[in-house]
Amino acid sequence: MAQIHIEQLHVDFPIFGTAHRSLKKSLLNLSTGGKFASLSEKMTVIKALDDVSIEIDAGCRLGLLGHNGSGKSTLLKVLAGVYAPARGQVRVDGRVAALLDLSLGMDDEASGYENILLRGVYLGVPPKRMQSKVGLIAEESGLGEYLDLPIRTYSTGMRMRLGFAISTSIEADILLMDEWLLVGDKEFNQQAERKLNQIVKNSEILILASHQQQLIHKICNRVITLQKGRVISDRVL
Repeated sequence: MAQIHIEQLHVDFPIFGTAHRSLKKSLLNLSTGGKFASLSEKMTVIKALDDVSIEIDAGCRLGLLGHNGSGKSTLLKVLAGVYAPARGQVRVDGRVAALLDLSLGMDDEASGYENILLRGVYLGVPPKRMQSKVGLIAEESGLGEYLDLPIRTYSTGMRMRLGFAISTSIEADILLMDEWLLVGDKEFNQQAERKLNQIVKNSEILILASHQQQLIHKICNRVITLQKGRVISDRVL
């Protein structure tokens, strides 16, 4: 059964050569929302997550709220294995699918078909297993013969379609999402909405970061609000 245990999690981003630049430090503070700690005259540390402890069990549909720089995306990336904790413990039990950046792991010079396998490797899926999904991904992307072409020839919408079709083909116990995805024209968005609803239904745990409180209240049964890397509210809906 899927479960996530987070205990006293800290994530720090060191920035070298900025501690003595008061203007730059002020601008960074405005843009990140993170707390600053000065470790030396030559280094400043942004405390992206500051002593976060959360228990998430199967059945949880967790919404993350907070302003830009509050730590929502950082928390998702820690759970996805992109960032390592500076301190604290994180245990994730279950297969994870992260719909965070749909283009990560892709190669502009490779074809659409080749990128299905490449992004699969990035997502931790063996090529042989990913190969079995190629037909379904091709059908759901709706890209047809364009899949034979390098993706540098694709429009932004076409790349998003391909990335979405690949990412949502991965079976997972835990689904991580940074905003609810809109990936194309009206017709494709309707198809994407149905697919998203299905994978959310099939996942044991959903964690959705969003600025849209109405969306969070519609989909989630628990809401955590972050501010400057700390949990300031944790409530059941």
